[in-house]
Amino acid sequence: MDSVKVYITNRQKEVKIPTGTRLLIRRCCHAVLDLEGMTGSAEVSVSFLNNKQIRELNAEYRNIDRETDVLSFPMGENGVFDTNQETGAAILGDIAISVEKAVEQAKNYGHSFSREIGFLTVHSMLHLLGYDHEQGGLEAVRMREKEEEVLSRLGLQRDASYVMGNE
Repeated sequence: MDSVKVYITNRQKEVKIPTGTRLLIRRCCHAVLDLEGMTGSAEVSVSFLNNKQIRELNAEYRNIDRETDVLSFPMGENGVFDTNQETGAAILGDIAISVEKAVEQAKNYGHSFSREIGFLTVHSMLHLLGYDHEQGGLEAVRMREKEEEVLSRLGLQRDASYVMGNE
């Protein structure tokens, strides 16, 4: 990947964004694009929201009236993306993260806020690139494997709290 411009906007006041979070998000975006072998330049927008804001987006765009952890708004289809006419960069799309939900899920899953934000960013980046787990099956498995590969490369692999059964 030549370059990735990640625009990050904090639109919530409920949670103070820890130092290093923005850098982590940029690293996650780069790592996904490297894993996918993308070339050229790209742009992605990431917004930090609260639960109320993400609930409104979820209701408006997915007809689901409840908060969620992350939403993805791809600007491309089948590997073809809109292009920024000024820079020539592929516009991958927008990511909306509920920081309140990320804090809650990190606590529930017994891992760090950084791990949760990293996971949500990687997960959403894969959606921007066309991956979809909604139908389950092989596509969901492929997406989860890619998520874990990227997170492992970044040192954010699952810890023992994720191990189920006799694994």
